[in-house]
Amino acid sequence: MRSAFLTLLLIGPALAQGGHDGHVAPATGPALSDVALFVMAALAIWLTRRALRRRHHRKD
Repeated sequence: MRSAFLTLLLIGPALAQGGHDGHVAPATGPALSDVALFVMAALAIWLTRRALRRRHHRKD
């Protein structure tokens, strides 16, 4: 059973189709996922800094 699973795990990617056709499209600007990632990172930094400031002020 284990060897069959490992065989399927190794053969699966070889049978999969490629992710693109080989033609490079020019970058016209940041994708929506790039903007969303930047916003989430900025929000995480802001929330972390706010939590650390509150913890620091609570100790005084």
